[in-house]
Amino acid sequence: MSSTDTTRAVEAVWRIESAQLVATLARMVGDVGLAEEFAQDALVSALEKWPDEGVPDRPGAWLTTVAKRRLLDRWRRDERFRQRMADLGREMSAHDGQSAFDAVLEEDYGDDLLRLMFVCCHPVLSTEARVALTLRLLGGLATDEIARAFLVPEPTVAQRIVRAKRTLARRRVPFEVPVGRDRDARLASVLEVVYLVFNEGYTATSGPDWMRPELCEEAMRLGRVLAGLLPGEPEVRGLLALMELQASRFRARVGPDGEPVPLAEQDRSRWDRMLVTRGLEALVRALSADPDRPRGPYTLQAAIAAKHAQAHTAEDTDWAGIAGLYLALARITGSPVVELNRAVAVSMASGPGEALEIVDALRDQPGMADYHLLPAVRGDLLARLERAAEAREEFERAAGLTRNERERALLLARARGCDG
Repeated sequence: MSSTDTTRAVEAVWRIESAQLVATLARMVGDVGLAEEFAQDALVSALEKWPDEGVPDRPGAWLTTVAKRRLLDRWRRDERFRQRMADLGREMSAHDGQSAFDAVLEEDYGDDLLRLMFVCCHPVLSTEARVALTLRLLGGLATDEIARAFLVPEPTVAQRIVRAKRTLARRRVPFEVPVGRDRDARLASVLEVVYLVFNEGYTATSGPDWMRPELCEEAMRLGRVLAGLLPGEPEVRGLLALMELQASRFRARVGPDGEPVPLAEQDRSRWDRMLVTRGLEALVRALSADPDRPRGPYTLQAAIAAKHAQAHTAEDTDWAGIAGLYLALARITGSPVVELNRAVAVSMASGPGEALEIVDALRDQPGMADYHLLPAVRGDLLARLERAAEAREEFERAAGLTRNERERALLLARARGCDG
């Protein structure tokens, strides 16, 4: 095997195995920073040895064994490290370090990935730090890959990750699955991170591309892992359903030159029916998991996506039903963005006049002054009301607010269309 082939093999193994490896090591040492340090040592060893020895039959077990040996070597020679392990409650007997370590290694670690998710998404971290750390430790993405995905400088991402690890260590965030009320709040943080990653891939905030499917794929992978670990949580299933239903439209959302294709104009024969089926099945599980619990925001959004997925044509869409679901969503979130989406559904169900009243009521809401979709929606409603000059002004304003080049071009085209 050539060195290039070996490097590719190591990268592929790392992407698959790194999250479990870091999670296992974090349980041993109680610190995600230390865990990643030992995992990286194992990765370097693989890059050194696999070109000559070949890729082992069980590469994940090989990496874990190497990381374990590095940890033991460090423990034996470094008094400061032993003291830190003691502080973390991971002290091993000086006479029986190997067997004590083996006992820790052989503990039931079925929840290790879940613990790692809760730590990476801990509320003591900023949203940006939670996203970066999750993609780094759970996604196995390199710092430069995360930077490219979010179009930010690589040193910025590296700094976020370093600061996040230091914050977790300084605040002594335990490597555990929370219980009680704290568990619900922490789970909401985990779901938020996965949702943010998916949304950034689904409609890129900035840059030349309308979508970044690789981010959506990573978010869906994390969602499936989470659903497997927490099968009884309706909102976990709801988020997975939402992502898979939205992802089913990928092929139809862009034209031949990468330009955005609005939902009403999409060729629905290009929607991925397998993802639609999976999404609908996940939604059924979400709705049946705890029938007495009020529907959460992700399940409601999945129900909205299902309405679109079940409509054979744009004209068949149950807009009244979608408007009702958005109303329920707005009541539990209090979000003006949700209310703006409701206005779109109302416009399709009842006409643009009623919807324009909803949109105009949002213009002074906090955070909406610079939200480009508000003038974009308003421009569409004004165009349908044959108020062309006002519509053009709104489309131009929306184009000036968006940072996505594809979206800007689409909005400017809409503005020009108001002249003819």
